[in-house]
Amino acid sequence: MTLPILKVEGLTVYQGNFLAVRDVSFELFPGTDTAIVGPNGAGKSTLVKAILDLIPRRSGTIEIFGRPISKLGNLRHFLGYMPQNFIFDRSFPISVTELVGLGIGDREQVTGDRKQIKGKNKHIFFPQCWQNHREKTVAVQAALHRTDIYRLRNQAIGTLSGGQLKRVLLAYCLVTRRKLLVLDEAFAGVDVQGAADFYALLNELKREEGWTVLQVSHDIDMVNRHCDRVLCLNQTVVCTGHPEIALSPQNLLATYGPGFSRYQHKH
Repeated sequence: MTLPILKVEGLTVYQGNFLAVRDVSFELFPGTDTAIVGPNGAGKSTLVKAILDLIPRRSGTIEIFGRPISKLGNLRHFLGYMPQNFIFDRSFPISVTELVGLGIGDREQVTGDRKQIKGKNKHIFFPQCWQNHREKTVAVQAALHRTDIYRLRNQAIGTLSGGQLKRVLLAYCLVTRRKLLVLDEAFAGVDVQGAADFYALLNELKREEGWTVLQVSHDIDMVNRHCDRVLCLNQTVVCTGHPEIALSPQNLLATYGPGFSRYQHKH
């Protein structure tokens, strides 16, 4: 029996006095790509942040990799997260290579390969892999090549376009092993062709890396093309299932209400 990567039961979240998410339950299984869709204000981003334990929940349980989210410990490293808005000071002097390299630091704490150095009244542990600069360099370069941004390796992140920055964040997730990748409107601010290219790359990496993907999206057409399952949300779960079922006209009407227009891409 295949165990779920993510299990959410009865999740309710308030934002102040506002009920943002009500009694949400669903499961994610290994190797699947699930999209959360719904109108603005439906609680999609709130749901994702609560699942990642970034905001408090009123009630409900969340298990990732078979553990309660509060007891995830070092397994949290196997989570990759791409926020809707990556907010930073664009004048901060950090290059693409340096940012992607930060993704390796988490991994070494999980491997258990440590070198102990005795200090005064304490023991200091240094991950052995950190000593191998060459291995880190190779891993970062491979991630940059795989996401097609190696040419940007020395560029300051503050000079990047929105689409380029998304690929840098994807390389950050790729540079070390992940099992669950969570994307909150990862394609916001990216043009249609850029989003299509990103989706294609994400699908390739999902197959190669064995990722399970949970993503928030407004692009119904892209979701229909690329995702395995869809969760329609409007504070609570309206429906969930294969795109052909979940994205039926009846379910979209129930999720978005009258006046919803489904955009179809031309390419």
